[in-house]
Amino acid sequence: MDENIAILKGIGLTMYEAQAYVTLVSLISSNATEISEKSGIPRSKIYDVLKGLIQKNYIDVEDGRPLTYNVKSPVEVLSLEKNRLTTELDDTITRLTNVYENGMSQVQAPIWRIYGVDKIINQELEIITRAKHSINMRIGFLFEEEGEALVKILKKRKNLNINILASPTCCINNKTFNIIKFFKDNDIPVHKADIPFVKVLISDSKEMMHTYTKFSEDKRTVLPETAIGIWNKYEDIARNYDERFMNQLHKIQNKKKKTT
Repeated sequence: MDENIAILKGIGLTMYEAQAYVTLVSLISSNATEISEKSGIPRSKIYDVLKGLIQKNYIDVEDGRPLTYNVKSPVEVLSLEKNRLTTELDDTITRLTNVYENGMSQVQAPIWRIYGVDKIINQELEIITRAKHSINMRIGFLFEEEGEALVKILKKRKNLNINILASPTCCINNKTFNIIKFFKDNDIPVHKADIPFVKVLISDSKEMMHTYTKFSEDKRTVLPETAIGIWNKYEDIARNYDERFMNQLHKIQNKKKKTT
């Protein structure tokens, strides 16, 4: 199947409508007989197909004998579809997230193990996306491309109170990565701290995720295939960790004030 036809089907056109529109894009303007011949749509179906495209605002028609069908610009037509789909997806995300969060609150033992770097990073991003007030992170290491993913989502959540305590550097693919400089260069609040080889993300004092991994023999490079995340939605535990985080943050901030 033509890729363009497949995509048009995916956004709501029938197979014949997609074939007719793609054909008319190349013809620009034509009659039903030629569109039928060029697209392979049966003559008995072509008028209903073209009527459907008119109703969906993909083409228009001029009176005459025979009728002339004119294609509308793909930029015009598909931009409107893109905006419609984006709005519908945003609304769906909101509705399903409410259902999801309500379901999560009913789970008896809300602790999950997450295996695999991609799944761990995706879960971190999901937690940050759901946060309503605060995100606190203790970062002793980062996976490849994790820093970039975190910065991208944190920049979108400027309404949150964001704090990061991090080791100065870590090793990614045997290369030194300056954690502090990276976040500072991206205008994300970060403080240098003595953080072990662990990562902790706390959201709103309500949920958190620990991430652990093994390292190479020289204790420098992360072995991503060993990574495991422990996602925890026990509020008492998350609150306790958040209080300890804030105590450490305040000590660091007070120490900085005394030395300046």
